[in-house]
Amino acid sequence: MSILPGSTLGMLGGGQLGRMFVTAARTLGYEVIVLDPDPNSPAGGLARDYDDTAALDFLSHNCAVVTTEFENIPAVTLAYLAKSVPVRPSATALHIAQHRKLEKQFFREQGLNTVEFAAIENEDDLAAAREFCFPAILKTAMLGYDGKGQVLCENFDALASAFEQVGGKPCVLEQLIELEREVSVVLCRSLAGQVSCFSIAENSHSNGILDVTIAPALISQELADEAIDAATRIAHGLDYCGVLAVEFFISGDQRVLVSEMAPRPHNSGHYTLDACETSQFEQQVRMVCDLPAGSCHQHSPVAMWNLLGDIWPRNGLPDWDALLKMEHAKLHLYGKAEARPGRKMGHVNCLGATRDDALSQLEDLRTILGRAESPKARR
Repeated sequence: MSILPGSTLGMLGGGQLGRMFVTAARTLGYEVIVLDPDPNSPAGGLARDYDDTAALDFLSHNCAVVTTEFENIPAVTLAYLAKSVPVRPSATALHIAQHRKLEKQFFREQGLNTVEFAAIENEDDLAAAREFCFPAILKTAMLGYDGKGQVLCENFDALASAFEQVGGKPCVLEQLIELEREVSVVLCRSLAGQVSCFSIAENSHSNGILDVTIAPALISQELADEAIDAATRIAHGLDYCGVLAVEFFISGDQRVLVSEMAPRPHNSGHYTLDACETSQFEQQVRMVCDLPAGSCHQHSPVAMWNLLGDIWPRNGLPDWDALLKMEHAKLHLYGKAEARPGRKMGHVNCLGATRDDALSQLEDLRTILGRAESPKARR
């Protein structure tokens, strides 16, 4: 049965994704209760730990459904809530997404291609990796995001020190490949299994953090269809409900390789807020409430730039006045009190008549705000 406006939704996580979900939900007429340990989280709400059973009971008694804004919510928290209230997406989906080895094994089970990888969990695994094809990247199996918990290994001799550097935690070793570009598919899947996909986005990163997203991606229709099919198979394999993002590598020899998934709205989907008929956050509301999906149609080419704390002057603010004079630049700030290097403070969507026009506007804006180097996304 559909959950209609006037109902109360629960959100686990109060970061910027939770904030944008709350905005979409309230626009549609829903109330939202947010649970996050940080009393100053961007989304606000109930400041309690995720294992606080009294807070979880409050959610289950007052919410028609509970959803999440990031994948590292403890699975036991979701399982506890699921006893008394619908939780979408499921604890199973988050559990797989939380662990790189489980995630890659799941992708392979769906018949999908990934880069070559090996689990590194102990000294025996280290020794066995001597036959692995280097260079490679060692990544912690859990709690790694935005480039954190990753060490480049040029050869086998560097692996042991890299494993020590990450504290001997369970890891996945991934082979480096000749990379042409990185893309992502953001989709939504309903309880009944209906899937709708946004335009494929092309992404470039800086220091492991997403820097620029351009949509639509400049790839062939054949590669686009392959990526969409892979993301859809993942969603069906998880029996997923909600918004799901799947990131891909496009190799130099034109292979589509699944990199990772995010069981939630995604940074690379922020362009949908201004360039699509329905945003990824409205789609999340619609899916968890068992409503039909809105149109994913993209009405304008767009270039999205992540605004990190690096562009904040030591004393003061970036030149918002100059940005706001650009009529096709759409500013989104997350309400974070302190700007720090590498911290996502907001994003801006530059809309254009063409893909190149959008990217040109973004490059002008980066110069104005003190980030002159051009994004590496291909034209």
